[in-house]
Amino acid sequence: MKTLIRLAEPALTALFLLLYTGGPITVLIVGGANEEDGIIVEDLDNYLTYILFLLNYALSLFILVVRWKKVAYVLSKDRFIWVLVGLAIVSIFWSSAPEKTLSRAIALIGTSLFGLYLATRYTPKQQLELLGWAFGLSIVLSVLFVVALPQYGLMGGLHSGAWRGIYTHKNVLGKIMVLSSAVFLLLASGAKKHRWLLWFGFSLSLALIFLSTSSSSLGNFITITAAFFVCQSLRWRFDRLVPAALAIATASAILYIGISVAADVLLGSLGKDATLTGRTDLWPCVLDMIWKRPWLGYGYSGFWRGLNGPSAIIWYATGWQPPDAHNGLLDLWLSLGLLGVCLYLMGFFINLVKGLARVRLTRTAEGFWPFILMIFQVLVNLTESSLMVRNDICWVLYVAAVLSMLLPPEPESVCISLSFKSEQTAIRLT
Repeated sequence: MKTLIRLAEPALTALFLLLYTGGPITVLIVGGANEEDGIIVEDLDNYLTYILFLLNYALSLFILVVRWKKVAYVLSKDRFIWVLVGLAIVSIFWSSAPEKTLSRAIALIGTSLFGLYLATRYTPKQQLELLGWAFGLSIVLSVLFVVALPQYGLMGGLHSGAWRGIYTHKNVLGKIMVLSSAVFLLLASGAKKHRWLLWFGFSLSLALIFLSTSSSSLGNFITITAAFFVCQSLRWRFDRLVPAALAIATASAILYIGISVAADVLLGSLGKDATLTGRTDLWPCVLDMIWKRPWLGYGYSGFWRGLNGPSAIIWYATGWQPPDAHNGLLDLWLSLGLLGVCLYLMGFFINLVKGLARVRLTRTAEGFWPFILMIFQVLVNLTESSLMVRNDICWVLYVAAVLSMLLPPEPESVCISLSFKSEQTAIRLT
């Protein structure tokens, strides 16, 4: 019985991770609708997803209570994440939609608890392995949806023919596959067995990025891959580290700019649309609304309520119906004001430095993960909104990565240079 439970827990965790990526239930509920159909997912009765997320919150809380000592230690070491979550809760007092803020804040608490569960229950290596299973299942299901259920797996209308797999939009598939490629790259680089299977997962992730025709995701993939090689160079001696890092950064920047400039030529045959379509008109309107309530915002999730909220002004001004600001920091500013933005940025930069330090202090591939994940956070939030979003994989992984760095590394992950020094000391002592 214990063996069954021991196997069931990671399997259930991987399935929950797949749920947090946004697939495959939602695309089935909307009936394969496209963005121009005007269907708002949140207006639909998605009771199955609600129940699954509530189950996840409850199980996470139960296990955290059982392991309360380790949880208490981690909670005592970090302030920024929980202050931000607390700010989202108290924003009900100035929210333009208190009931919505309350329900969304509760969901944010549950999402954060799942990230805390991952950090305290699994080592960084085990977290990557669970993500590998979740993303592997996402790849298989996405291919099956395109082949067997093309009305769900393929975009129609404006982006006709682009792959979206088990997600509601091609850009979501592209975003998830960038994460998938990073996970499989790290797993493959540190694997001793079945490495070919992990490289196959990496290759399929890249293929789906191309098939999604998301040029921003392709650019993010290039940057994340370059960040991996930068991380490797950070473990070299300093006389080799600086020129290598500069060369990699320069080459990746040139390649990224080249891809961005020539995106229409490279991906035009796949029906690609410009990354910034509509955003240059949207962002000035968003800034105008920010300046009306700059310090505390409109409350967590209190702004984007269609024609029933302040977002109606933007909808009328831009002539289209964006569900968010298509920029993470702008949406955070709308929700929690400048106070929330400053708290997030302070915590982010502190943890970014910790991630860089972890790259130097460890010798395993999973030591790269926190730094690479935070680079991904920056990239994806330039044109999308994934900061402090409830029931979203990005917030789960950010919380898990940040809190995992508060725990001491596994003995085998300590930097090899430190072990050499220990051996030399031992030799001298004998």
